[in-house]
Amino acid sequence: MNLLTRRIIGNMPGPRLLILGGIHGDEFEPMVAARELLQLVRSDQLHGSLTVVPVVNEPAFLRGHRTADDGLDLARTFPGRADGSITEQIAHATTNLIQDADFVIDLHTGGTQLAARPLVGYMLHSDPDVLKWQRRMARAFGLPVIWGTSADLHGRSLSACRDANVPAIYAEYQGAAVCRESGVRAYVDGCLQVMSELKMLPHIDRQPLQEPLVVEDARPSSGHLQICNPAPCTGYWRRCVELDQQVGRGDKLGTISDVLGDNLLPILAEQTGIVIVLRTYPRVFQGDALAVILERP
Repeated sequence: MNLLTRRIIGNMPGPRLLILGGIHGDEFEPMVAARELLQLVRSDQLHGSLTVVPVVNEPAFLRGHRTADDGLDLARTFPGRADGSITEQIAHATTNLIQDADFVIDLHTGGTQLAARPLVGYMLHSDPDVLKWQRRMARAFGLPVIWGTSADLHGRSLSACRDANVPAIYAEYQGAAVCRESGVRAYVDGCLQVMSELKMLPHIDRQPLQEPLVVEDARPSSGHLQICNPAPCTGYWRRCVELDQQVGRGDKLGTISDVLGDNLLPILAEQTGIVIVLRTYPRVFQGDALAVILERP
């Protein structure tokens, strides 16, 4: 399996940075931002090398879906297999790129069915040097929320980074089936700012950033977005909260009804905190995550 990659080799020595977009085929801002980065970074200014994969999961993108036709979530399939299904092969090829990198940035959105508050995150790695670099990268990226989560989750690109002791961050920015220019700009700027932090590019002058909300939560399930506030049944989802809204445990997040609307089931928050991911697509299946609430442990 060969991924469509572009590599810029700098004229001066330095670290090897890998930037991934399109792990899911319905996440568009990362794809655009990755292509723009390739136009902005010049080898005569670059220390080290930059490898960019704008659309990691090309089969899913061509289908117009989150996953390829084998139905596997690439973000749960790492490290993959060279002789596996198409998604397993992509995971295996991406793992090889990760193992050849010194730092990794993985760009995401909520896709077509979710919206995510802009945030940057990392696993709470057991190696203090790796964790130090992840914290530096996350702060340099410049989004308003920084979320450190459990290092015990598996199958993710960051799991492959963890196992290879490669400092890695991921980012989320909106989604809901829209490619927002604000998200593209935030991702281009964030990647350039991280490259400056890593001394790969000259210092970037920027406006002072508002102090981000930083939450580090080492509980085993933290960061597992798909298990948060799951739908108890299949039906029509109608939300009554918004991203960045403060909610308390037991507050109403929305309702699920049958097709006729005769049976209306209120959905109550399971945590207290800020809504950072919210399902925007009205049709839900039983077990679908409806909202992710950022708690302060």
